[in-house]
Amino acid sequence: MYTTKCPFCQSSQVKRNGLNHGVQLYKCKSCGRQFLGGYHRLSTVQIWSAYLEGKQTIAEIAQHHHVSESTIKRLLRKSTFAWEQPSLTGRSGFVHLDATYWGRNWGIVLAIDEATGDVLYLAFIKHETIQAFVDAITAIVTAGYAIKGIIIDGKIELFSAFADYPIQMCQFHMIQIVKRYLTKNPKMNASKELMLLCQYMIKSREADFVKDYDAWKERWYDFLNKRTTHKDGKTYYLHRRIRTLVHSINFYLPYLFTFQKSECAGMPNTNNKIEGTFTDLKKNLNNHSGLTIDHRRQFIIAYFLMRQKVPTK
Repeated sequence: MYTTKCPFCQSSQVKRNGLNHGVQLYKCKSCGRQFLGGYHRLSTVQIWSAYLEGKQTIAEIAQHHHVSESTIKRLLRKSTFAWEQPSLTGRSGFVHLDATYWGRNWGIVLAIDEATGDVLYLAFIKHETIQAFVDAITAIVTAGYAIKGIIIDGKIELFSAFADYPIQMCQFHMIQIVKRYLTKNPKMNASKELMLLCQYMIKSREADFVKDYDAWKERWYDFLNKRTTHKDGKTYYLHRRIRTLVHSINFYLPYLFTFQKSECAGMPNTNNKIEGTFTDLKKNLNNHSGLTIDHRRQFIIAYFLMRQKVPTK
C-alpha cells in the first residue's frame, strides 16, 4: 500500500527529495531517512516467495519493489530456514525415496508422499549410503506414517534393507538399464527382441511379461551361453554385456510389477513424481547461479517449506 509517511518512524513530516530512475524520493524531516515513493515494508516470506516460486533474480525483485539490490540481499540473508521432521501421525501411503546431487560431495535424500507430493523427509548428505535411506524410512515411521509401499530406482542394497515393505522398482529406470547394456539401437537379433520386450513392460501384465521373458531366455539359451577361447587358453562368455543384463532383470523381476498386486492398489510403477520434483528444484537453483553451498542449502530448505506452505518466521 502506497504512503507518504516515513516507513521508519511513521512520521508524516516528509518532503520530496528528487527522483531516482523516475521514481519519487522522499526525505523524513523527523529522522532524516530517505525512502522511495510508495515504499512499503517487505516481508521475508514475500521476498523468498518471489525468489523461489516466481523464479525472479535479485535484480528483478529489487526493480519490482522499487528498492535496491542490497536491500533484497539483506532480507534474504535475514531469514534462516531449518528443516524439522514434520509429524505424520495418522497418515499413510506410498513413499517415493531417492537422492540427488550437486557435484560429487553433497546432495539430499528426499522422501515424498505419492498422493499429495508432500515432503515426508529431507536430509543433506555427502555420499549416497544405504544408511541414509534407512534413516529416512525410520524417521518417517517414527513420525507416525504408515508405509504401504516404497518406490525406488534400483540401488540393489535397498531391496534387502526394506524387505518388510512392498517395493516397486521404477520401470522407467529398468528400461534405462536395458538401454545402457544394449544401446538404443541394438544390432543382434537377441538384443532387439529383449529391447522390444522390455519397452512394452509398462503396458504388460506381470504374468504375460514373465512368460515372454522366460520364452526369450529359452529361445536364446545357446546364444547366451556361447563361449570363446582366448590366446591364454581360457574360455570366456562371448556376449557378456547381455548376460549381465539378464542377471539384472532376473534380480529386479520380483519388484517390477508390485504395483499390480491387489494390496498395492494406487501404487505407481515409476518414481516420476520425485524425479519431477528434483528437476523443478534444480531449474529454480539454476536461476540463481553463484550461490555458496550454505546459501544453496537455505534455498533448498525454503523451497520445500514454501511448497508445503509451512509458516516461516
